[in-house]
Amino acid sequence: MNMATESDMSSWTDLLHSSTKILEQAAPSAQFPPLQRNLDQLEALSKKLKSKTLRAEAPSQSIAATRLLAREGLNAEQLARDLKSFELKTTFEDVFPAEATSVEEYLQQRFMRWHMSSDLDSAEVHEMAMVSAIQEAQKDNLKSFNDCMMKVMKEDWQKEKCDFLQSLSRISTLPRTNSSDSSAGATRPGQIVSVISSPQISSGPSSIGLAPLANKPVLVKKASVYAEVVKNLNSARERGLPFKPATAFKGAYESLGLETSGGKSVDMQKIWHLLQTLMGEDIAVQRNVSRKMSLVIGARRHLEWGHEKYIMDTIQSHPVQAALGGVVGNLQRICAFLRIRLRDYGVLDFDAGDARRQPPVDTTWQQNLFLLEDWVLRGSNTGCQIISCFKSVCFSGMVSAETAAVASEECDKMLRMGDRVGRAAYDKKKLLLYAIVSGSRRHIDRLLRDLPTLFNTIEDFLWFKLSAVRDCPGGSSSVVLNEGLVPYSLDDLQNYLNKFEPSYYTKNGKDPLVYPYVLLLSIQLLPTVLYLSKEMGVEGYNVDATHISIVLADHGVLLEGAGAGQKLGVMDAFAEASSIIWQYGLVYLRSGDLSTVLEYYAQAAAAVGGGQLSWTGKGNRDQQWQRNLMLKQLLTELLLRDGGIYLLLGPRGAGEEGELSRFMTDVKARQQFLLEASCQCQDAGLYDRSIEIQKRIGAFSLALDTINKCLSEAICALARERLDGESQTAGLILSGNEILETYKYYPEVSFQEREHVMEQQTVLRQLEAISSIHKLARVGHYLDALREVAKLPFLPLDPRAPDTTPDVFQNLSSHVQACVPDLLKVALSSMDYVTDTDGSLWALRTKIANFLANNLHRNWPRDLYEKVARAS
Repeated sequence: MNMATESDMSSWTDLLHSSTKILEQAAPSAQFPPLQRNLDQLEALSKKLKSKTLRAEAPSQSIAATRLLAREGLNAEQLARDLKSFELKTTFEDVFPAEATSVEEYLQQRFMRWHMSSDLDSAEVHEMAMVSAIQEAQKDNLKSFNDCMMKVMKEDWQKEKCDFLQSLSRISTLPRTNSSDSSAGATRPGQIVSVISSPQISSGPSSIGLAPLANKPVLVKKASVYAEVVKNLNSARERGLPFKPATAFKGAYESLGLETSGGKSVDMQKIWHLLQTLMGEDIAVQRNVSRKMSLVIGARRHLEWGHEKYIMDTIQSHPVQAALGGVVGNLQRICAFLRIRLRDYGVLDFDAGDARRQPPVDTTWQQNLFLLEDWVLRGSNTGCQIISCFKSVCFSGMVSAETAAVASEECDKMLRMGDRVGRAAYDKKKLLLYAIVSGSRRHIDRLLRDLPTLFNTIEDFLWFKLSAVRDCPGGSSSVVLNEGLVPYSLDDLQNYLNKFEPSYYTKNGKDPLVYPYVLLLSIQLLPTVLYLSKEMGVEGYNVDATHISIVLADHGVLLEGAGAGQKLGVMDAFAEASSIIWQYGLVYLRSGDLSTVLEYYAQAAAAVGGGQLSWTGKGNRDQQWQRNLMLKQLLTELLLRDGGIYLLLGPRGAGEEGELSRFMTDVKARQQFLLEASCQCQDAGLYDRSIEIQKRIGAFSLALDTINKCLSEAICALARERLDGESQTAGLILSGNEILETYKYYPEVSFQEREHVMEQQTVLRQLEAISSIHKLARVGHYLDALREVAKLPFLPLDPRAPDTTPDVFQNLSSHVQACVPDLLKVALSSMDYVTDTDGSLWALRTKIANFLANNLHRNWPRDLYEKVARAS
């Protein structure tokens, strides 16, 4: 150790001498002045230098990464600090992989944890894990089941509550009916027909007290009174009695006593009055005008009725100024109205005592215009020629070409002269009358362009336009009067009105019925219905739309007034109205009121057929065919519903005592319809309704065939050990026996029908025998089942009988053939439980094998072949 110390000291001494020599040899430099350090300083500097050297020795990859981050504008030190605060947490998937989430794996995991944390025996640990897992699973399943049942119960209760409240609402809205007024089983006004649960429920009036309509919503009120009108309409059309539907609906609406809300210029009562005048139900129909011009005249008469009402209201509100006195003539009423309207203009001509002292205001043309607008010409004393010409326009919509040319020339004169100094401004009324008589599109447009403030209300504007309309079958462009006058047509009016959006007329929804009112006045009938049908507010305008379409369809005017822009075919317009009525009827169908549904379905079919003419068969052939087709479809839809058979066919018979006789009076047509309906019931899987209909019309063979088909399917289900198979077979066999019993006492059965019934009876007995064999095998009576198999007369399986011809199976019914494979399987399976003491079982197996071999084309099931092979 001393030697080591001495060697270290010598090395340090040598290093000191070497440093001293280097220092002496080094020449002093101004750039690098000499520095002297002691050992402690050198040691500190060396440690500092070592630390710098270690940082410089960083890996080249780290240096390159830092430079790359710096070039991208990223701070490496900031990233390092963020990474230190970043924490990685394991997920469930990291701990338990998806492939390990099975019950066995779960139990294994719990077993391993418990085994590591306790000293229990491994068997006890496994048992505890199983019991715990099962208990937890039971608790979870029970909780989930209770939650699900509670949710379903709440939903069902909510639905039942809504249905109950709706049924009460529907019951309470209908008027009371005296049950002693009509016979049992007949449909009566105001009744409640509940035919969903059972077809035996009577269609008579409900015994529940009906609440008054006053407490019900507007929509329910309308639906109730309108439905009663529809029933009356159908009843009248069936019996060929006159009926005015628009008048009836108007009266029904007025009976509700609905108050019109303030600020609205048009209400539904006004629209129903317009429809009444449009259809001409308030006057005798004019025979010398077209249907279109009759509608135009009706629209104008409605406006004239409104103007007359306005005049009378004005007179009654200003009785002193009117000075009507006891005279009630038409001209006197107009003069009284003018006294009020022109009270600021001075003395009027009809009140002037001495015209020479003070020139009175000339009201001649004002009187003429208001008389015409009021449609009270009979009391007028003004007998100028222009008035008589206007009468012709009002009655027929046309004047002679010469008269139109003269009126047009007079209009040109007045337009050229303009307003002269000193001339009264009321000559505009004269110009307006001459323009109406001329019917010239040019003068009509010029008048409105030069005098935009001539009309104060849209009613006055439309009255002027409708008065100027001429009957142009091919449009105004195809008709040119003398001297190149193009008449003003209904298309021109419609095109002008349709330039504006509906919101322009309704004031952005504040007056919603103005737009359909304008559409009706311009004879745009189908657009009116379509617009109102989209209004689903509390006012129930969609309900009104349905019954407006009934009125229009009944009168057959849906296509009238359709302009060039409305490209609808004949059936398209009627189909639109029919669809609206049918969809409205579906509301009653969902609530189970089949009696009311039937009334609306009848109207939907009549709408396709052209309305009133379709009830008498006087419509065109295509429309009549469409009506009959749709009526059959809708009646079939009712037959498919619960209670539909009882409603349409009555308690017995083929419709003589039910509602079907209202729409199909011919017995053969009725039976053919019911036969087709029974086939549709079969296609829909409603075999019970199909059988009932077939029984009603005396088609017993078809009813038995349907029962045999269902019995064959039930036997196959019984062979597959379905729980309800045995009860189904018993019920079907009982139904078949009842049909055979009814057949015995049915009158007028044809010879061909008797043969078919006997064939189906044979099939029924064969299926009954097969069903009994299945039942014996199910209860374990295998020997009795095998004996019954050998006794079957329609299969060559008797061991004691000789072999028969191989076409025995082909002669069987398809329903029986479908049951044979399962029957053979039951026979082969029963043999396994019975001991063959006399060789009869071996003979039966041989018979079965030969039977299959003789009918290889049948394509028997594979397992049947396997059973035969094993038995052999």
